Amino acid sequence: MRHLYRALTVLGGYRAQRVMGIATLAGLAATVVLGLFVVPPDAAQGDVQRLMYVHVPAAWVMFLAFGVVFLASVGYLKTGRIQWDRVAVASAEIGVLFCALTIVLGSLWGRPVWGTWWTWDPRLTTTAVLLLIYVGYLSLRKVADSPARRAKWAAVVGVVGFIDVPIVHQSVVWWRSLHQQATVLRPGEPTIAGSMLAALLLAFVAFSLAYGYLMAVRMRVGRLEDRSAVPVSSRSAPRARRPRPASAPASAPAPAASDIPNSVASDSHA
Repeated sequence: MRHLYRALTVLGGYRAQRVMGIATLAGLAATVVLGLFVVPPDAAQGDVQRLMYVHVPAAWVMFLAFGVVFLASVGYLKTGRIQWDRVAVASAEIGVLFCALTIVLGSLWGRPVWGTWWTWDPRLTTTAVLLLIYVGYLSLRKVADSPARRAKWAAVVGVVGFIDVPIVHQSVVWWRSLHQQATVLRPGEPTIAGSMLAALLLAFVAFSLAYGYLMAVRMRVGRLEDRSAVPVSSRSAPRARRPRPASAPASAPAPAASDIPNSVASDSHA
């Protein structure tokens, strides 16, 4: 876990973020070209199947993000270092985003194939539960009244909530489901054509780069938030300036003898 945080710290540099951002855009552009114009449509589903090149990688990033939340939460509970909490909350925010994206893309795919936008299928239901778990994770962080308590409560939820991740993945195996079986992450060889597999693997790489880029940016923002959230009482108060003593009023100079009028001078001699 120490190597994980060190890698995220290295990727948090401005130059690394720039390189990763360019690589992400290049990978996503190549995925769009392959998925829309090069790879042939599916024999059974037609062009609707092209959503697979976005839907499946989004689900992969969802699993990856929540896996990082689990590891970072264990790291915080073990060491108590606030850096692990920063990693966990950054990955949880990204995971919630891609989890919602996975559900939306699945609904767009299911409407022409299943004839409905939503059904209480085991895969869909467990994925919706997963989204609620980590939305609750983020909401819980708003309730705690101290950073230490917030990090501890969130770490416990990050560990326990990860139980639903393997349930989501195995739901199509354990229960009867409308959702198709796994075609890549399964025992044995993949069951899709070689050109489709190549485009899908490229999408996996592009979306993984997107996750790394978003994590690096969110970690950098988190460090800035921590610095700006330093309590005012912990900052050194400016020293009060000692008041300057009031200066005595200047006395008027005595007039010179030449400035005294002649009449006044003659009276004084008399």
